[in-house]
Amino acid sequence: MIAQQNIRWHPQADAQAIAGYAARHILASAQQAISAQGAFSLVLAGGRTPEKTYRLLAEAGADWSKWHIYFGDERCLPADHAERNSRMAENVWLNKVDIPAENIHVIHAEKGAEVAAAEYAEVLQEALPFSLVLLGMGEDGHTASLFPGHQQAESEWVHAVHDAPKPPADRVSLSRRALAATSGLMVLISGAGKRQALQAWCNGEDLPVASIQPACGVDVVLDLPLPAS
Repeated sequence: MIAQQNIRWHPQADAQAIAGYAARHILASAQQAISAQGAFSLVLAGGRTPEKTYRLLAEAGADWSKWHIYFGDERCLPADHAERNSRMAENVWLNKVDIPAENIHVIHAEKGAEVAAAEYAEVLQEALPFSLVLLGMGEDGHTASLFPGHQQAESEWVHAVHDAPKPPADRVSLSRRALAATSGLMVLISGAGKRQALQAWCNGEDLPVASIQPACGVDVVLDLPLPAS
């Protein structure tokens, strides 16, 4: 058992409604951060539901010049590979708005997990704390590329993954410590296949998604029935 998070539930009708809620929340968070600090730093997630969110953001108006984009994890694939998280975000959103290129901080996972993790840890030193972190959850309770049963040093900011249970085995992921260093954390969960992991999370089981415990609490946006407490 691990410590329970402060979770705020935001039930939605379906994946598209999740995406709409997430896009509105991101835009509102950006306005607030830019007004207060002059910039907005957002950590992106991979996956189908975040992709729907990014497509909505591509159609929105915002002060893009003040946005800074980071990535929660990346696959160790060639930089232009279609299955890279950064490539997906670029194709559906980032290449369609005027966020300055120098404000988009990709993980250079094509260099290998160890090298890319070390480099990204240096990048993060000027970024933390983030304004908002966006995460998903897999059917096994993994988030970013933090998988059940995997170990990582508590002092790490970025974790080199070499034995992911789904391909590719080599990945780079922000650590629990880095993902919790934020003013806002939003988890998007869609699909009946995730119901069991959601219940396990609420039961206090030791899942990666449950290990991200920011002081701000966690906003969970989902199209599943709320689990029994």
